[in-house]
Amino acid sequence: MTDPAAAAAVTKGGIEIKGRVLPASNLTFFGEASLDGPAVRCIYKPIAGERPLWDFPDGTLAAREVAAYVVSEELGWSVVPLTVMREGPAGVGMVQVWCDTDETQDPVDIVPIGEVPQGSLHVLDAIDGEGRHVSLVHEDTDPLRRMAVFDAIVNNADRKGGHVLAMTDTHRYGVDHGVSFHIDNKLRTVLWGWADQPLHPDDERALSGLADALATTGSRIREPLGKLLAGAEIDAFQGRVQSLLAGKKMPLPSGEWPAIPWPAF
Repeated sequence: MTDPAAAAAVTKGGIEIKGRVLPASNLTFFGEASLDGPAVRCIYKPIAGERPLWDFPDGTLAAREVAAYVVSEELGWSVVPLTVMREGPAGVGMVQVWCDTDETQDPVDIVPIGEVPQGSLHVLDAIDGEGRHVSLVHEDTDPLRRMAVFDAIVNNADRKGGHVLAMTDTHRYGVDHGVSFHIDNKLRTVLWGWADQPLHPDDERALSGLADALATTGSRIREPLGKLLAGAEIDAFQGRVQSLLAGKKMPLPSGEWPAIPWPAF
């Protein structure tokens, strides 16, 4: 949970740009937000810096990032760091609190083929750039499993390994949700280790609560999502939640869309 003072700084404070995040598909700034206290490091992605995509409406990526945070908070999972839409030095955009990661942890990893570490799940086998046979794996933990469920319902089209942030307290944050909430199935993720497995009871309960909230006109999630997403996108999101609950299983790759983002990291 973000400290209230830090949350206030990111939401209302002045933003000073310190540099750019490279490489990044869209204009992404690293900065500091200040409001009557210590500066808080943050990521700032102005709408004006978004590159057009063939399958997403122009100028909507920042809103999708904020919508992902709204869903994360409604579930109570804190998958997404505090993310807000606000004015910044380069215009309106999304601002997200910066997370310091534990570089000694690798929630998603590449290992020699046949050497899946204990406590990890196998995703696929491949050949790396040097011709070695390797396996893509990820840890089998509650925070990462919840992230996989989250990705399935928001229809995340770009869950790379580098978009999973390992925190020192074993929590896992997910970032870069600009290509989510499409009405068509576009789920692309490195977190396929739970594919076709039964939903965890805790996840099922959280999704049931989310489904109830989405079915309530004027609910605390319906109202903010209505300002961030198109009506058809909210309906498709609600349908994915209901479908996951009805099937009681984690999704499988559809076969109609690449299952793994490129590059995977």
